[in-house]
Amino acid sequence: MDTTTHNDGLDGHLTALRTAMDEVDAPRCVEKELMAAFARQHTRRRWYQRIPRAAWAGAGSLAALAVVAVLALGLSAPQSGGPQLVQRDERGYFIALDSLERIEGEPNPRMIETEVPRMELASLGVPVSPEDAGESVLAEMLVSADGEPLALRLTATH
Repeated sequence: MDTTTHNDGLDGHLTALRTAMDEVDAPRCVEKELMAAFARQHTRRRWYQRIPRAAWAGAGSLAALAVVAVLALGLSAPQSGGPQLVQRDERGYFIALDSLERIEGEPNPRMIETEVPRMELASLGVPVSPEDAGESVLAEMLVSADGEPLALRLTATH
């Protein structure tokens, strides 16, 4: 089979096709309109817009949970590394009004019986119910030799 004659016939057809394609031309605005339509369908988004909303919701939930955990741990932890200033034993609540070192180092403390309003106890860290807030409680107060209160023991609390 002779390939040269076969290629000559094909070359003529390809030349005719090229000539016909040169005459076919799209209108001037078609490319511009196609690019505008593509831009409308596929808008450019910033990096934070590419992250799915579910991921943002999950991150927000984790951040809120972390804040709640920090607050819960911070409120339940004692304020100092030493002993707690409010303790409960079989005789009632003991509230240190001054440092424990000062209380132990006081040479001549005295005990005085008194009544303390329950509203004042709430500011010292003792749980007080709203129903009993207006009542008073019997207490023993440890007082230094110069009359400064050092500690308070509540004897009649629920």
